[in-house]
Amino acid sequence: MNEFLHHFELDPGSRALGAALNERDHYTQCHSRRVAGFSRLIGLACGLDRADLEVLELGAFFHDIGKIGIPDHILLKPERFTVEDMEVMKDHATKGEGIVRELGLKAGDLIARVVRHHHEHFNGGGYPDGLQGETIPILSRIISVADSYDAMTKTRPYHEARPVAETLDIMSGEAGTKLDPYLVNKLQQLVETWRGGGID
Repeated sequence: MNEFLHHFELDPGSRALGAALNERDHYTQCHSRRVAGFSRLIGLACGLDRADLEVLELGAFFHDIGKIGIPDHILLKPERFTVEDMEVMKDHATKGEGIVRELGLKAGDLIARVVRHHHEHFNGGGYPDGLQGETIPILSRIISVADSYDAMTKTRPYHEARPVAETLDIMSGEAGTKLDPYLVNKLQQLVETWRGGGID
């Protein structure tokens, strides 16, 4: 997915921050790059204009940057998180918002808002603000779909990569609760196109 990152330029400070995250947690940095690529494709399928696509890609690239502020014993834990771990991990959304605001990026406030809300759920059950439906920024909703798809289709210490068809079935079941149904449908269409209609 690296080729999709060539649509925007990172300033030296942003590149340095990305490098710092890579040193801290290589998986998260690679995940962020893939999510930026998937998000761009979904955004294009939704007809977003160039300015929105740039905010979307940067928001996706930085969506997990707040994990820099999460303690190692939680961030790098090889097992599933406990309830207590998860409460600490939830802080990465607001930490990320704060970090992005300090970067001085063009449209930085918009990007920071997108980062803050990428874990809101369509039914209002997410965090940090419990936003619901279309009150969640559309760019955050796109990142949420791309994030879920990438997380499930890649192997982690606590779970094996799921087949694409199983991942899409799970996401379809989350449409209307965790995820925006319209955007899940857009992803489904894209994946069918990528795989020539044959989803394994």
